[in-house]
Amino acid sequence: MDADACPVTIKEVLYRAAKKRQVLTTFVANQGLRLPASEFLKSILVTTGLNVADQKIVSLVQAGDLVVTADIPLAADIVAKEAIGLSPRGELFTSENIGERIAVRNLLDDLRGEGQITGGPSGISSQDKQAFANQLDRWITRAGSCANQ
Repeated sequence: MDADACPVTIKEVLYRAAKKRQVLTTFVANQGLRLPASEFLKSILVTTGLNVADQKIVSLVQAGDLVVTADIPLAADIVAKEAIGLSPRGELFTSENIGERIAVRNLLDDLRGEGQITGGPSGISSQDKQAFANQLDRWITRAGSCANQ
């Protein structure tokens, strides 16, 4: 999980899910994290620098893993390794949609650069949090059923 910019409410959903469903969850950040005590929560501290946490996540991810991130280029990198991305708003990044997401991101970057768009995305709403929790639960359930076969 890309922990540097992840909203606190989403981290809390992850903490509860990791404990309840007994799923190892790794948080990668370039600053120290205070995680609840749990054998299912792990943090990796990387050095400060541009995309250092992203590079660490890409080096660790394996096919079938789930990575929580709002970073579209990171999502593209993990999808290329046959993993799945999940945004804090509950949007899945897959091989079927990552090309479109990159194109939209690039267009929005261009519009911001031209001053046509100002400001950033809105905060995480309760609907976003619920959508995230639902997608996370679906992924954990699928992953668990695949592991039991």
